Amino acid sequence: MLLNHERLRSAMSAHQLDAIVATAPENVLYTSGFWSLPQWIRRGPQAFVVWTSGEADGQPVVIAGTSTLDLVADQHVAARIRRYGAFPIDHAPSVELDPVSARQAVLHALADDGDAIKALVLEIRQAGLEKGRIGIDEMGLLPGDTERLRSDLPGVTWVMAASVLRNIRAVKTPLEIDRLRTVAAITERSVAAALAIATEGVTEIELSRAFHGQTVREDAVPVLGCIGFGERSALMNVQPSERRLRQGDIIRFDVGGHYCNYRADIARIASLGSPSREIQAKYDALNRGVQRGIELIRPGIAARDVFQAVVETVRREGIAQYQRSHVGHGIGLDGYDAPLLSATSTDVLEEGMIVCIETPYYELGRVGLQVEDMLVVRADGAEMLSNNGTSMTVLG
Repeated sequence: MLLNHERLRSAMSAHQLDAIVATAPENVLYTSGFWSLPQWIRRGPQAFVVWTSGEADGQPVVIAGTSTLDLVADQHVAARIRRYGAFPIDHAPSVELDPVSARQAVLHALADDGDAIKALVLEIRQAGLEKGRIGIDEMGLLPGDTERLRSDLPGVTWVMAASVLRNIRAVKTPLEIDRLRTVAAITERSVAAALAIATEGVTEIELSRAFHGQTVREDAVPVLGCIGFGERSALMNVQPSERRLRQGDIIRFDVGGHYCNYRADIARIASLGSPSREIQAKYDALNRGVQRGIELIRPGIAARDVFQAVVETVRREGIAQYQRSHVGHGIGLDGYDAPLLSATSTDVLEEGMIVCIETPYYELGRVGLQVEDMLVVRADGAEMLSNNGTSMTVLG
């Protein structure tokens, strides 16, 4: 299981919670190990995980739709299961079931709780928490769910807890860090694979295909693939087009794959031919901003102080008008985990956080430049999971 049990216990104690309920896909996976396919591909299907204060070291309760019980069985989810909803399957008595199918058959034999909210109400009553203080992750609830819960359990004090779970997830376990290290390395190699075909006349789509192809070859899944040439590099969310690479173009990568459910997010800049002095100077200013932020990374430093130092460095080093809403963010199961490196952030860095530190810069119609790397906050500073280096990649 991915869960940091110590942080769960501490958070529940700090907020005086008798139980906490995960509802969003990231939180369901994190707190139970259950990856529910329908939750990740569309809004609507629900899966919940219930941890009570007495079970913080044991196993949770997973509330899953009957149509996802094959996933519960195949993933060996270590939890007590409640199922809801109809989903017919057949089983010929003459067929001897394999272990996963046998487990699924056992789960299908459980009572149908009707729907996800009914199942949650039943579980809370069974746990004797009708008058408890319960944190609930509001991000995975549907319209009307909160009203139903308050109506069916009028004695419960509900605490909105999406931010509580986000904070628990902010500090990564060794298993999580290993997965993030792996996906960062895959993304670096995928950029290299794309740059290997970056010659005059190649299209953004062809570079994208090379990038994502390498990602897939390394058993990761494509997610983020902003790759733009020249004036299109200044489009913040650029999606690859038939635009062909020309001599003198800047290539901007803002990219990352997905490995064992964990995300990468890095940015790289290349130039086909030597860049102008102006572009090189701006790139250097952005890179020095990132390097200054990396120098400051320590447990206990305020995220807003890192933000201030990074922005001031970029301005001093050559982009006097530089402005940003943030210069980095956490990453994990979600592309934007805590902390957030912004001027108004109240986050404080802790050992084991994974941070993407970045300095994007966009001149509309002309050029986009961006440096972004992933790192682990360690007691003695930053452990780099990816490394942009100190110079722009020059091709040809």
